[in-house]
Amino acid sequence: MLRKWLSMISKDTIALVRDRTDIVAVVSESMPSLKKRGRRFVGLCPFHKERTPSFNVNPDSGLYHCFGCKESGDVFTFLERVEGYTFGEAIRVLAERAGIPIEMDEAARSQQSDADRHKREREALYGVMQMAAVWYEAQLREHPERSYALEELARRSLAPDNDAVQAFRIGYAPPGWDGLGAFLKQQGCSPATAELVGLSVPRSSGSGYYDRFRHRLMFPVVDTHGRVVAFSGRALRALPEEDASRDPPPKYINSPESAIYTKGATLFGLWQVRHAIRTKEQAILVEGNFDVVSLHARGVDNVVAPLGTAFTTDQAKLLSRYAVDVTLLFDGDAAGRKAAVAAKEPCDVAGFDAKVAVMPAGRDPDDLVRTKGEEAIRHIVSQSRGIAEYLIDIELDESFNAADARERAMRLGRIEALIGRQTDPVLRGMLTAQVERVASRLDMWRLEPNAYPAFRRRVLAAANTMPTHSGPRPSEARVTSRRPGQEERKAIVGAILDFPMLLDDSEAALALELLEGESARIVATIAKCRRTTAEGKKVLDTAEFLAQMPSAIQAFASPRLAVPAHETIEEARTTVIANAKKLRGTNVGLETRDTAREQERDAGDWEAGIERAKHVDALVRERHGVVRK
Repeated sequence: MLRKWLSMISKDTIALVRDRTDIVAVVSESMPSLKKRGRRFVGLCPFHKERTPSFNVNPDSGLYHCFGCKESGDVFTFLERVEGYTFGEAIRVLAERAGIPIEMDEAARSQQSDADRHKREREALYGVMQMAAVWYEAQLREHPERSYALEELARRSLAPDNDAVQAFRIGYAPPGWDGLGAFLKQQGCSPATAELVGLSVPRSSGSGYYDRFRHRLMFPVVDTHGRVVAFSGRALRALPEEDASRDPPPKYINSPESAIYTKGATLFGLWQVRHAIRTKEQAILVEGNFDVVSLHARGVDNVVAPLGTAFTTDQAKLLSRYAVDVTLLFDGDAAGRKAAVAAKEPCDVAGFDAKVAVMPAGRDPDDLVRTKGEEAIRHIVSQSRGIAEYLIDIELDESFNAADARERAMRLGRIEALIGRQTDPVLRGMLTAQVERVASRLDMWRLEPNAYPAFRRRVLAAANTMPTHSGPRPSEARVTSRRPGQEERKAIVGAILDFPMLLDDSEAALALELLEGESARIVATIAKCRRTTAEGKKVLDTAEFLAQMPSAIQAFASPRLAVPAHETIEEARTTVIANAKKLRGTNVGLETRDTAREQERDAGDWEAGIERAKHVDALVRERHGVVRK
């Protein structure tokens, strides 16, 4: 409901938020390297690695552009890319920052009261989770039984004042039945609200509630806005008074899903490591919370984990907002292999070219980084291979020969389907070659004298199926000649983009009459997309203007709006007038040529010839600036 509501924000509100937001201030929070250079600001791009700054921000147009990776957009786009917000969420965040009330469009106003109510309800739930996180953190510092939690941290070579422990806000849920409930009651929070987010559980007999998490090390789960939405609690060594005959508690207890938390759409650690992932353009996916914290504490800071579930498509799509590549670093046991197999489809849907880093048997990332250090993890990650290659290897591992005929046939069928689904013919060929190598090692010609040759023929046929050529026809690929005056028109349009207020300049306006075709349409759209701000200033609505331009024009206009070629309006006016003069001369020259051709056709017609001669004389004088007295 909230997301639907955000998409109905009025255009006037969006424009006001854009006008009142200083894009330089917003970008500078993520880019301390941003420095003023003329009209614009320049810094190292947050979207790709570079040594020479190529990221430009223009406070006048409210746009940014990187000449390295070609990323461009406005302040909303920047927050979508850096923080992972949706468009509506970016508007809301900036509106709150500028103190601007959100106004709905006409179609949505009837639904606004419901939206406001839902928003208040959700804010109350976020508030309860924040209070719980603060309380758990305090218990780790103060509670008499905190030594059990500190012992578990020490077993991982982590101290409570470690930066990673602080960053992930790890706390302690004490053993009492209602410690958190009593605290929340003191803060004015009802037990029913705590129940809605899974902090409290109603008693099965009688009235009242008890705390869901007791005597556990607590890991807050944080959403992409930095809000606590759930908890994951790890069991600790039993207290002396606990009944030793009882079954041990579950290793982890997680919050149930709620109005603010969907388990399969949230990743543990993403908020804390989002900037590291974006900088490295790579995410490492591990299985457990402690894997994330332990690796982060040792310098491997681009690591996230699913929350008690297999990696889902929603989680993969969420991660794709920040990462270009993902490497699966699961435990080296059967469960880890199963998790890697299950992760392939979500990675494919999200567009990841996923890789798998194989852990040594019996080891997990937390254990390995503690005993062997950061370099051991980085070495394993550097040796990762494509997920399709990994899946072929586990299908054709040493257990293949020991399997029965039915199992072997099923494995070959899964490999055939895997290769057949690959859209890249080069990758299909590489996977087929891998199958050939492994099959030779396993002596499959002898083991499967009937099934394997047929399988091999089908795989080779799939690998050799090349897509049809989809390039341009030869007639479409011809080089077209440049139209006379094209460069002059482009220079005029560029100057107008640099300073749209030139449309109000009388001398420049005369020059614009010389434009035609695409250049005239661009300038007409600039004029149409100008609007007056609340402060009475005329500005170009860059988002509206770019939305009305075809992609070819956007490729020119977007970087030009972010990185203007002229520092002052006087320079831009000079460019317009100078190129208008050139263009006028070009136009006169073309007309003189056409008139001369017509004169040749009129040979023999004395009166028509005399009139043509007079016209040519006038054009020549105009071209050279000579006026007949």
